[in-house]
Amino acid sequence: MPPDAFIAVYIMASKRNGTLYLGVTATLIQRAHQHREGLIEGFSQRYGCKMLVWFEQHQEMPAAIAREKDIKKWRRGWKLNLIEKQNPQWRDLYEDFVNPPPPTFLRPL
Repeated sequence: MPPDAFIAVYIMASKRNGTLYLGVTATLIQRAHQHREGLIEGFSQRYGCKMLVWFEQHQEMPAAIAREKDIKKWRRGWKLNLIEKQNPQWRDLYEDFVNPPPPTFLRPL
């Protein structure tokens, strides 16, 4: 496993309630960067899916692949609910990896 391993099932979106792309990867941060920069030809590039709006970390790739296959069978509404439950503001979660928020003790009251 590479040193930057972060096995995850993830959803990229073009915008809030926009086009969704569901994938699985062993390097979430690198993969999200590739989507954001349009480096991956295909569906996500064609439809502008550049926002990491949901992810679920896994310890092993077989479990992540099985989860991805299950979610791919879901109706769109169920996927939207999955995103809304973890990320109701539809923030780009990639930003939390590259620009983490300051610790709570450093934030103004």
